Amino acid sequence: MATTVNPDERIVGSRGPGDGPGPEVMAASTLTGNDVLNSSGENLGDIEAIMLDVPSGRVAYAVLSFGGFLGVGDKLFAVPWRALKLDTDNKCFILDVDKDRLRDAPGFDKDHWPSMADTQWASKVHRYYGTQPYWE
Repeated sequence: MATTVNPDERIVGSRGPGDGPGPEVMAASTLTGNDVLNSSGENLGDIEAIMLDVPSGRVAYAVLSFGGFLGVGDKLFAVPWRALKLDTDNKCFILDVDKDRLRDAPGFDKDHWPSMADTQWASKVHRYYGTQPYWE
């Protein structure tokens, strides 16, 4: 199920009137657990958490869980929110990164999270995914 994504679109798929508030405004809890696919349709993992920059009121990162089995051995990745597209038709996110590149991305494990407010760390993550930092 390959999906063509316009790089300027944040939401792809149907946007017709439906039940509930989405897809422009959604509860973060409804997005946690969603699959993340690349543009070739390969499953990259799922959304473990959505991280907010509380002072600015912006979504900073989605934490992607990848590579384990039943939650064991997963590697976590802070993916800049701007790197993700919401696919409403397939009820998933699209991250335009192949699996090998994701394996080499800056990551962490569930017991050793980075300081996500550290701008040096955050700038490195944004450079890796080719996104402009959300605070700029």
